Amino acid sequence: MDYVNLGATGLRVSRLCLGMMSYGTHETRPWALSEADADPIVKAAVEAGITFFDTADVYNGGLSEEITGRLLKRYFGMREEYVLATKVCMPTMPGQNGRGLSRKHILASIDASLRRLGHDYVDLYQIHRWDPHTPIEETMDALHDCVRAGKVRYLGASSMFAWQFAKAQRAAVTPFVAMQNHYNLIYREEEREMIPQCLDQGVGVIPWSPLARGLLAGNRGRDGERHTARAETDAFADRLYVPELDWPVIDALGEVAAARGVPAAQVALAWLAHRPGVTAPIIGATKLAHLEDAVAAVALSLSDEEIATLEAPYRPHAVAGLVTPSTPPGR
Repeated sequence: MDYVNLGATGLRVSRLCLGMMSYGTHETRPWALSEADADPIVKAAVEAGITFFDTADVYNGGLSEEITGRLLKRYFGMREEYVLATKVCMPTMPGQNGRGLSRKHILASIDASLRRLGHDYVDLYQIHRWDPHTPIEETMDALHDCVRAGKVRYLGASSMFAWQFAKAQRAAVTPFVAMQNHYNLIYREEEREMIPQCLDQGVGVIPWSPLARGLLAGNRGRDGERHTARAETDAFADRLYVPELDWPVIDALGEVAAARGVPAAQVALAWLAHRPGVTAPIIGATKLAHLEDAVAAVALSLSDEEIATLEAPYRPHAVAGLVTPSTPPGR
């Protein structure tokens, strides 16, 4: 496993981040794994050298944070050996103040996350989405207080418009050091403004959905058939991707992978992991094979010709995965 600094910080992270959204049986995600089933995957990730783990307070009713905290303590000898990230914004508590990025919700949420995780602090605390109903100055001030209180080491953001990110950074006492955005081979709109901004400002990019909810790993067929339990129940993917735009890219991916003799997922992850500005794609794994493909992708080097083949069929997409004033947060 390779290790790099997260953006312009001194924080060292593995070149892959294991996303923990898949762990914690819950009605919101029928395909999620129990702690017992997640255990060997997390153990294998640690043995492969992964030291970066991402979860959120909203995942699986909080169970993801609980399982994450227990498994990391089980497989690391010291807290300083790994980097733990979680998020705040989505509805996690009853009432009008049980969501969003107000001071009230942020300060309640960091304490609730730490209780579920069983940790004294998180390394990276991220706003899960933009909150159009709270002044960004209030949000950034509350996040700064989390850092000053010793509950958070670094701050991060997730999918938003580049102008929103710039506005947040200007308001910050403690600025964001990472951007967790929607970026993969069939959704490259982040290359227009967000990634150039992150490169300019020294912000690490840690993309979510690097395999496009499994589309780039073959979990759906051209005629609409679903090949996995997640694909059968994942309505979010249907809102993010456009088959008539995406299939030529998926076909090109299949050609490059076949010529290399490796799974398509490896090629898609290798392309993303080596894009400018990308620190660590956030991978999901519900099978050991998923993890093995991701680890192999870090060492897979693509030629200029292969990259050109993968990128040529791309067509612009409508912006997806963000929150606008008329769209309530929810992922």
